[in-house]
Amino acid sequence: MLSQHSITTNNRDQMIDITAFVQDEVHALGMKEGTVIVYCPHTTAGITINENADPDVKTDMIRRFDEVYPWYEKDDLHAEGNTAAHMKASTVGSSQTVIVTAGKLLLGIWQGIYFCEFDGPRNRTFYIKLVLDS
Repeated sequence: MLSQHSITTNNRDQMIDITAFVQDEVHALGMKEGTVIVYCPHTTAGITINENADPDVKTDMIRRFDEVYPWYEKDDLHAEGNTAAHMKASTVGSSQTVIVTAGKLLLGIWQGIYFCEFDGPRNRTFYIKLVLDS
């Protein structure tokens, strides 16, 4: 099963926890065993798994991404001026795969799935693919 979803971001850089949303999709299908693929079809946004207990982790990650990939770099040639967003999205990646067992996402106690915006605010799309074990 493949489903398409919309998400609206509010900031240039933002990490939105979509874990509960993905778990709800698993539950709605009645999936007990399999895998879930969460995919972002954008070149300036991505999907990651990281800590979801302390909100400072998101703040620190965004700050550190800005340190490594500054928004304004005089040598960047990309005409849109958003090379930093492309670099951040490539670093994070466009998808994550999560095992489902006993109807639950198999994530660590502190882990969550995040939609990562690096060129917002925007209206974005992401996909969830549920793959049932045969």
